[in-house]
Amino acid sequence: MKLVVVSAGLSVPSSTRLLADRLAAATAGRVSGPVDLRVVELRDLAVEIAHNFTNGFPGRALSAAIDDVTSADGLIVVTPVFSASYSGLFKSFFDVLDKDALAGRPVLIAATGGTGRHSLVLEHALRPLFAYLRAVVVPTGVYAASEDWGAEGLAERIDRAAGELAALMTALSGPSPSGSQASAQGPVSAQAQAQASAQAPASAQATVRAAPEADVPAQGVSGRADGFHVVPFEERLAALRV
Repeated sequence: MKLVVVSAGLSVPSSTRLLADRLAAATAGRVSGPVDLRVVELRDLAVEIAHNFTNGFPGRALSAAIDDVTSADGLIVVTPVFSASYSGLFKSFFDVLDKDALAGRPVLIAATGGTGRHSLVLEHALRPLFAYLRAVVVPTGVYAASEDWGAEGLAERIDRAAGELAALMTALSGPSPSGSQASAQGPVSAQAQAQASAQAPASAQATVRAAPEADVPAQGVSGRADGFHVVPFEERLAALRV
């Protein structure tokens, strides 16, 4: 499997690159089979990214980086925080990609900053960006402030996020029983189900479970062609009270 890391760190050495390397090592260790690990350092591509905006053509190094990112089985993206958001270099790189290039791609988001007060950059900036690009963003994002290095908690967050990305990469790269068309639609379906489960209020949620179509009429709910049926939350709650 191909795992690609995009690091927007500017200094050498860089805490952004350090976090990216730790996330990559943790993810690779959880993926069964060989892992083709590629690292894209945006600092080295800054000039070509700027030229791409003015002439519309990527240079050789930028083109290779775009090919790596768009062909990856999983992405780890890490940016330093500037003005309470991702860096301009980070955003510029993803602006030069085709709008559908990351559709269905598993992505782990991460950021570094000087203070823990900027930790919400993951939810307020990074997650919306990749949701717009229709990537499948893993539930756990990782933010590392200066005081987090060597402190308790960071290693656990890295391990949890890496495990989620590795599991998603394995699930989405496996063979699909419905053929190539279902395989192409699988990542987007997984994203929709994850977002629905995480964002829907409890009173509006419905329980989705697999069941043979034969028992759908007995439950009194309409069946679906894909073998699932939906039990409204109110009915589930009433059954628990009996």
